[in-house]
Amino acid sequence: MKWLGERKPKPITVGINGFGRIGRMVFQAICDQDLLGTLLNVVAVVDMATDADYFAYQMKFDSMHGKFKHKVSTEKSDPSLKEADTLVVNGHKIKCCAATRNPEDLPWGKLGVDYVVESTGIFTEANAARGHIKAGAKKVVISAPGKGDLKTIVMGVNNQEYDAKTMDVVSNASCTTNCLAPLVHVLCKEGIGIEKGLMTTIHSYTATQKVVDGPSKKDWRGGRAAAYNIIPSATGAAKAVGEVLPVVKGKLTGMAFRVPTADVSAVDLTFIAQKDTSIEEIDSLMKKASKTYMRGILGVTDEELVSTDFLHDARSSVYDSLATTQNNLKGEKRMFKVVSWYDNEWGYSNRVVDLLKFMASKA
Repeated sequence: MKWLGERKPKPITVGINGFGRIGRMVFQAICDQDLLGTLLNVVAVVDMATDADYFAYQMKFDSMHGKFKHKVSTEKSDPSLKEADTLVVNGHKIKCCAATRNPEDLPWGKLGVDYVVESTGIFTEANAARGHIKAGAKKVVISAPGKGDLKTIVMGVNNQEYDAKTMDVVSNASCTTNCLAPLVHVLCKEGIGIEKGLMTTIHSYTATQKVVDGPSKKDWRGGRAAAYNIIPSATGAAKAVGEVLPVVKGKLTGMAFRVPTADVSAVDLTFIAQKDTSIEEIDSLMKKASKTYMRGILGVTDEELVSTDFLHDARSSVYDSLATTQNNLKGEKRMFKVVSWYDNEWGYSNRVVDLLKFMASKA
């Protein structure tokens, strides 16, 4: 097993707050990486329901990612209970806990939880997330863009900036930032640079959208039926890259189109390079990075692929070399468009797991 740090970490005890799309995918990635009960000892999951049988059903069957590859059963921690409250996965027991409006009330201290994956989408502000610390945890990883006094980490890009002594709450950024940042990192690291750029993410619909037209006071278009419309939307992913890579801070902005697909998205980055370059050079640098310092994070495809071909792809970003184009007149060689694919559920969830592993290696 290859560790994403300087040495093999000691096992850490993990709790997952929010067992929705990302919470379950993070748990599945832990299982698929053969980490459950060894390096990442998941002891509890938290959601509105505490029915372990329902949690087991959700784990076993997934409309996008297929059947769970591991043995799942349930049991009662107390025979007097009406329903099972414990998941048993590969013989490892996980307590199903009730959600709370205040993370301080969660039983992390009692359960000996070291790290919490905060995946409710609610407690994304640093001080709110620190409620988990007050409840007894040592570290919190927010599986969403964070707010306030915290560090945003994108694995493969700026994870070496993590300081175990001073950082108790970190953000794993967004799935889109995890796709875009590796592209920008390669362009800047290899000397091409970005003078300015515009990003568009063509993003699958998510659970926050409406199945049919419904009320959405702050975002009228966001209230329209997700599976029936292409919906323009805002995103902070491009600006967030500037927080991860200060060299491009203030140089990138962008928007999103939510499209009628259930999973897999794409980033379109149009930029002015800081020096003359070519499609051939960009291709070469992306391919080199994907095989060396960005291996497992950035991929490259030169085949005629479509979105479903990237389902369950664990990489953060897959650069589409066939889609790279340019618009350079009168001898200029600085305006380019690059496209990269990402499974916005599975790739991102694997990065959460990689971040946990990396933090453990620094503990």
